[in-house]
Amino acid sequence: MNQLDQSPSQVDIELFKEKLRETVSGKIEANPPDSAEYSPVVKDYIEQAYESLDPQLTDVLKNQIVSEILDELIGFGPLQPLLDDPEISEVMVNGIDKIYVERKGKILRTDIALVDNNQLMSIINRIVQSLGRFIDKDNPTVDARLPDGSRVNAAIPPVMVDGPCLTIRKFQTDKLGYERLIEIGSITKKMVEFLRACVIGKCNILISGGTGSGKTTLLNILSSFIPSDERIITIEDAAELKLQQEHVLRMETKLPNIDGRFARTCRDLVKNSLRMRPDRIVVGECRGGEAIDMLQAMNTGHEGSMTTVHANSPRDSVARVETLCLMSGLDLPVGVIRKQIAAAIDVVIQTSRLSDGSRKVTSITEISGMEGEIITMTEIFTFEQTNVDQSGRVIGELKATGNRPFFAKKLQAAGLKLGHELFSDHST
Repeated sequence: MNQLDQSPSQVDIELFKEKLRETVSGKIEANPPDSAEYSPVVKDYIEQAYESLDPQLTDVLKNQIVSEILDELIGFGPLQPLLDDPEISEVMVNGIDKIYVERKGKILRTDIALVDNNQLMSIINRIVQSLGRFIDKDNPTVDARLPDGSRVNAAIPPVMVDGPCLTIRKFQTDKLGYERLIEIGSITKKMVEFLRACVIGKCNILISGGTGSGKTTLLNILSSFIPSDERIITIEDAAELKLQQEHVLRMETKLPNIDGRFARTCRDLVKNSLRMRPDRIVVGECRGGEAIDMLQAMNTGHEGSMTTVHANSPRDSVARVETLCLMSGLDLPVGVIRKQIAAAIDVVIQTSRLSDGSRKVTSITEISGMEGEIITMTEIFTFEQTNVDQSGRVIGELKATGNRPFFAKKLQAAGLKLGHELFSDHST
């Protein structure tokens, strides 16, 4: 009688799974399935191999083993259930037994563990190889986009001291609309009305925020307000924007090949986009010298353009853009760069992830000009936190400050009338 027959130990199960895995891998190598039928054919291979080995296990255990082997061969192994969970937005593997997820804005440690670093490296290699990429000690980091739009970052020794790590930001198929953001308290109707007018009136917009604060979600929403008769060019490191307009050209950066050549950076694409007769340019995120090209585009006839930047406040975002411009290699004085920023950007929108995991638009600020060498800013809407309740939920209010932006006259000239009640601090 097979030793798995009665009360199989964990060791016995692992030995059987290893034998099953080897058998199925051999069948896949001998008879590779077509890509269109890969998953069902591999599942058939697993079930056939299972029956041939005849471990005489319960149906419940059989289904569990078949599912686990299928996940290992075509998915992400023990990580697959996390990726299948619709409430999980990010999976972070810090080590084989230190696996975290972001669920509803909160980072939580799971009880899932991988067998060893070899299993983690196997998952990483399966991901990067399927994308035509490679990772090794000479090229120890990979940043890529999966076919479903999810973003993957992997890093291994020698840059990682304690072993390989993997981060997967899942692509959200159910994009949030502004109605849902209003419903959950991330923004108010007045703020949406104001921002819609800013987009239609061709204000240049900078969205600022930390990682996971909702910058891309907001950029998607604002982009939906762009009139359908305009030619829009989007530029991203990994394509995440989903614009609904018909006249959209999507561009994505390209990493260098194995020889370190033929890369196309965000800056290259911004420069190229200017020759494509855009009405608007939407850059997913400014991270380097492309910031100066973006500012110049905003200042030379491409009004209504948008981008995002990593920063913790509207004032910090301006400093961040200034720093990125200095990375361009152009020998420009800081004063000249600040004048470019003040002339180019009309509105800074700050997004934040609060201590309770909620995401909010915490500030909408106008860049109103310069006083001497200082860029002047006027806050139009703000979030005032008043308390934290016993459950840890942040209590506060999104409200107008009472300040009316200087560019309201520009919007009015474009036929967009913003009533005084929009900027009243009584109701939002």
